[in-house]
Amino acid sequence: MYGLFEDEDDIFMGSPKSKLMDVVFNANNDVVRHELQNFIDRTAALELLIAEKFGEDIDKEVRNYMISNREEVDNYAKSLYIELMGAILSKSE
Repeated sequence: MYGLFEDEDDIFMGSPKSKLMDVVFNANNDVVRHELQNFIDRTAALELLIAEKFGEDIDKEVRNYMISNREEVDNYAKSLYIELMGAILSKSE
């Protein structure tokens, strides 16, 4: 597992996570706020859907899923970094 500031793809000029952080801190503030709000709204909706299925103890279910499917979760997270970065960059031009 990597720490917050460690970059597993450093030799390739950064990971999707580090590139997203660069974009977030350098892009138009209004665009970043808008895209982060969209991301939070989507996350809230997904958590509510999961709560309907598993009850109120979704933290345990999510933790178990993350442990059981670590590689898949990591790969999907990279896709989300890229998707959010693309949304911010496309509206910052």
